[in-house]
Parts: sequence; structure tokens; C-alpha cells
Amino acid sequence: MSEPDDNQDVSGDSASAAKRACVIGWPIKHSRSPLIHGHWLKTYGIEGSYIKKAIEPAQLKDFLGNLRAHGFTGCNVTVPHKEAAFALADEHDANARAIGAANTFWLEGDRLCAGNTDGAGFMAHLAQSAPGWDTRDGPVSILGAGGAARAIIHGFLEADVSEIRLFNRTRARAEELAAHFGSGVRVMDWEQRGAGSRQAITLVNTTTLGMSGSAPLELDLTGFRDDCVIADIVYAPLETKLLARARARGLRTVDGLGMLLHQAVPGFEKWFGYRPQVTTELRDLIVADILK
Repeated sequence: MSEPDDNQDVSGDSASAAKRACVIGWPIKHSRSPLIHGHWLKTYGIEGSYIKKAIEPAQLKDFLGNLRAHGFTGCNVTVPHKEAAFALADEHDANARAIGAANTFWLEGDRLCAGNTDGAGFMAHLAQSAPGWDTRDGPVSILGAGGAARAIIHGFLEADVSEIRLFNRTRARAEELAAHFGSGVRVMDWEQRGAGSRQAITLVNTTTLGMSGSAPLELDLTGFRDDCVIADIVYAPLETKLLARARARGLRTVDGLGMLLHQAVPGFEKWFGYRPQVTTELRDLIVADILK
């Protein structure tokens, strides 16, 4: 059974929208992307709209292959489509090629173009929220091996991290991801995610564990470095149980909302022709929606 679309247009003008974009995923009800782009459309007085659409995996090829016919200039792609959508694009930017997954799509003539802004968005938020994280020696731990993990691993490798330890519930998927990136990524068993991360300078949860409605992420922080940064890309709830435990332990924490906000900037510029700003006003708007 299909999850119904959320067809509430968040427009910058009450007249018919000149350009339309959307975010697709399965499920998609949790997405706050329409609030982000709707805020920018209104703030900058741009005529356009941005909605969320529930697209099952079996529908992905038809939707992306007929994006213009569906009435869209471009779209964002979220769980679980980032890798499958990458394979459907005609053109890829350098980040998408390096990562092997895409989250931002736009049209150039009849060509479907794909980019990946997740890694840059995460690294920008990490630098802002935990300045100096990269001034210490040690590995980085990544939990999960999906599209977001790919982007974040790429970001850390670009930042010259010497070793990334990758933990995933399905080891074969982690091995495939490590093979994509090479010797800088070391696969370890999921059951070792706690003990294997005690020397990490940063740990990032890229799984959906801990998201509202999902199972919690179990992680023993005993023995972790006192200067370790704990990050979680889940943003609903804004403070996951992982982050709450880390904060109680005295560790610095990085929530998932900043990545969501920063990764949205390049797509908006592609579709609507204006580079927006991530502001305190925007963050407060999304936080209020998460908390209501």
C-alpha cells in the first residue's frame, strides 16, 4: 500500500508556481525539507513550491526518468533511494561520483543530473558545532553503511582522517562500502561498535536507529576518550538517546539538524536560482516543528 503524498505546497507566491521541486523517499512523512525550502521561498520572495512525495522503490525509475512530466524542476532524494537514484542519473557531479550515491537532482535540458551535498553539509555542521575536532589524532567511527554513510566517509577522507572504522549490522554491506573507498576504511563487527570506538576522536551514527518510531541505538560509551565528539544524523528527535547519554558523559555532541539545513543550500540554488543562507531563524523554525 502506498504512503499518501503530502501535497501541501509551501510557496513563495500565491500565484501559480513558476518552478516546482520536491523531496522523495519511503517513508517521507518525517521530512522537514518542505519547511526549509518554503522558508527560503518566502524569505527571498521567489515564485515556486517544494513538496514531499512518497515514492516506493518500485516507482523510483519512472519518477526520476519522467521528472519534468511530473511537473518538477528537480528533487531531493532521501532514504532508501540515494544509491539506486545515483544509478539512474545521466550525469554526476564529482562528489556524487566519489561517493556512489546522490541526494540532489536537477535537469539540464533532457539530462537528469545528480549531485551529493550530504558530505559537505555534515562537515560544515561538524566544524561549526565542534570546532577543533580535527586537531587530534585518532580514528573516526561510522555506524551504518547506507547513502549517508558514504557521503560522510567521503567528507572525513577529504579532511585527511587517517582511519575510518565502519560498523554495520550487515557486514557484507560494510565490506562493499569499504572496497569502494579503499584502505582508509576498516570494517569491524557491529557487536564491536563500542569497544572498537574507544580511541575514536569522532563517532557518527548514520543509521535510522534512534529516530522517532524506530528502535533505539544501543552503544556503551564506557572507556571513550573524554575529547570524543558524538554525532547523530537523526534529527527527530533533535536530541536522540545517544546524544543525551553522550552529553551526560561530558562529551561534545552534534545533532542531525545542521546537516539537513546545510545540505539543502546547493539544491535550492540549482532549482530556484538563488543561494540561500542557513540562519538562526530557519533553525528555530525547524526545531519548533520537531518539538511540537
